[in-house]
Amino acid sequence: MIRLNKIIITFLVLLIGCAVTPDYKTADGLLKRGITYSKNGKYNRAIAEYNKAIQVAPDYSKAYNNRGNVYFLKGDYDLAIVEYRMALEKDNKNAKAYNNLGYTLFEKRQYERAISEFNNAIENNPDYAKAYNNRGLVYFAKEEYERAMHDYNKAIEISPKLAKPYDNRGTLFVMIGDFEKACSDFLQACELGECKTLNFLRDAGMCTSFLFAAANNY
Repeated sequence: MIRLNKIIITFLVLLIGCAVTPDYKTADGLLKRGITYSKNGKYNRAIAEYNKAIQVAPDYSKAYNNRGNVYFLKGDYDLAIVEYRMALEKDNKNAKAYNNLGYTLFEKRQYERAISEFNNAIENNPDYAKAYNNRGLVYFAKEEYERAMHDYNKAIEISPKLAKPYDNRGTLFVMIGDFEKACSDFLQACELGECKTLNFLRDAGMCTSFLFAAANNY
């Protein structure tokens, strides 16, 4: 009888263990489907896929992070923050989650907390250009322009094909009155796919000489 009880207990332990074993392969597939839905604006379907990913792999940090991204896109910053923190609870080295948390706090104008999270992102990934760019945005909002310039420069140094840092640095050059460098950065940003600022200035009759020079280079 005792032996039978031991066998039953062992079987139950093994059964429970199998039930909670993370299935990362399935979770990865669900994550990719969620990303596709999110890109197409199907946010609820994206969340459903991330929910499934978490069900099969409860410690899957990426799924929490991506679910937070959807809440951010829906404008629910508080829920996004909860998700990013859950992602970090599962993996405290997740630089993307730190960066996303920082950007959400920036949107809520909690600047010091945002900087702290961007610092964490950079600490875990020193070559994370987007985190430098985003921290630069916070410093710009705080009118700490030298720090903002340092971070934009660093982002460009790390990832020269990233458009946003050029666009943001161009705005900073406008603030300090260096319009030649500003137009150069806006042109570079546009060549990399970020043309909104340059088009606005073009419509206002600014940066036209740079557009003419660029046209002659093709």
